[in-house]
Amino acid sequence: MFEQWRGFKGTHWTDDVNVRDFIQNNYTSYDGDESFLAGSTEATDKLWGRLQELQKEERAKGGVLDMETEIVSGINAYPPAYIDDELKEMEKVVGLQTDKPLKRAFMPYGGIRMAQEACTTYGYTPNPKYNQIFNEYRKTHNQGVFDAYTPEMRLARKYKIITGLPDAYGRGRIVGDYRRVALYGIDFLIAAKKNDLLNCGCGTMTDDVIRQREELADQLRALEEMKQMALSYGYDISQPATNAREAVQWLYFGYLAAIKTQNGAAMSVGRISTFLDIYIERDLREGTLTEVEAQELIDHLVMKFRMVKFARIPSYNQLFSGDPVWATLEVGGVGMDGRHMVTKSDFRFLHT
Repeated sequence: MFEQWRGFKGTHWTDDVNVRDFIQNNYTSYDGDESFLAGSTEATDKLWGRLQELQKEERAKGGVLDMETEIVSGINAYPPAYIDDELKEMEKVVGLQTDKPLKRAFMPYGGIRMAQEACTTYGYTPNPKYNQIFNEYRKTHNQGVFDAYTPEMRLARKYKIITGLPDAYGRGRIVGDYRRVALYGIDFLIAAKKNDLLNCGCGTMTDDVIRQREELADQLRALEEMKQMALSYGYDISQPATNAREAVQWLYFGYLAAIKTQNGAAMSVGRISTFLDIYIERDLREGTLTEVEAQELIDHLVMKFRMVKFARIPSYNQLFSGDPVWATLEVGGVGMDGRHMVTKSDFRFLHT
């Protein structure tokens, strides 16, 4: 048992990576009204004010404020960045996709032509070296899908019988369990992944086993890179989160790693309100957190979700009527045991 898990109930989730068991054993249903809620803090108002100024500049420039043309996006492709360097001490949740707020990353692994067209549409020119790298040396997702298409599939695509085919939109809805980073810390997750790798397959190297072992190795490297990214911001996420603020930040680092590496139409965050409420309720009981501070944490987390941007091609924007990113959040609901899952943090997310 980690000291960071003080006051938490249950045993199954402590032995194995099982966030659901942790939530079922520890969340508190809320049946009251909104009277407990607190307003926004000065830090929230100033940061949101600055972000609104940037959003206004973005709209004035035709929908894109800035775009990367030299650096291929990755978990550690950029140094730490903030909404505003003069206000960074006010940020309770830190981390940006690139080196500037609202700047869109260059993500060619999905398809080099799509990445290039997303740049040129808005007057940016990607470095020509990537044209050779991602056409001659590195197969992209787009090319891999085209290689697998049957003649009938190609015809259906060519004559626009089917839209949203996986060559362009194969990274549709991605919902990672970013709560694991906060609950277990990266080192625990690495140990679990290494155990998965040791037990992957029965000694016969079939296609499925080879593919799974390769993917597990990729996951292990990504977890190590996430630790490096967090350390660049001054945080050690190797261990579980100690309090609510760390739980929010650890969880966001997991999400940040995802949006730095995956250009998904919907980079959803999942059911995080119930999870985070457990930490907030514990800190409130311990007297180390106030309701004003709890609301501030949620406000700053939502602010970061609202800043998620991807470089899109015009046909994408036409298909989806704009430039959306679905960072969807699940609230409420009913558990299999019949208890409703509405918590105070559901209210806090709606209140933001």
